[in-house]
Amino acid sequence: MASTKIDKIAVPTIITLSIVVPVLVLILIYLPERYNFLGVQAGTFPLFHAVLNGSTALLLIAGYYCMSIKEYKWHRNFMITAFALSSVFLISYVISKISNAPVPYGGEGFVKYLYFFILITHIVLSAIIVPLVLFTMYRGLTGQYDKHVKIARWTFPIWLYVAVTGVLVYVFMFPYY
Repeated sequence: MASTKIDKIAVPTIITLSIVVPVLVLILIYLPERYNFLGVQAGTFPLFHAVLNGSTALLLIAGYYCMSIKEYKWHRNFMITAFALSSVFLISYVISKISNAPVPYGGEGFVKYLYFFILITHIVLSAIIVPLVLFTMYRGLTGQYDKHVKIARWTFPIWLYVAVTGVLVYVFMFPYY
């Protein structure tokens, strides 16, 4: 079977990316020095990231809807576009971590606990979503629809949660940028 040959390359690549990407982001967060080579102000990246996350969430919902009405071509196109926006987000996020120091949250009371709950679940699930999205996209694009459907049942709600909470983190942090 052709997919078995492709799997021998794709699966290790997906696993490698799934490890490298979160580790790289973690390392960049703790950089001792920042290199703002683009000269962008600290508040610019978060707004751009919120727009990307919000757009991704809308695309995911549209893709899910199209799948539910058996418009598979539209489903594929929405999901590929959501993946592209998520990829742009990831690249921009890495650049933002190289460029600007983290901004501390200044809220207090219940809102502070709510913010940290959303932030922590967002961070943990954003690491988990990398292999899920990559495998889901791979299985769908290679025509392995049974495997695609099985993993997409997990990928969709987690990816949507990560996209929506990305916007919420921005809303919580807006006064502090």
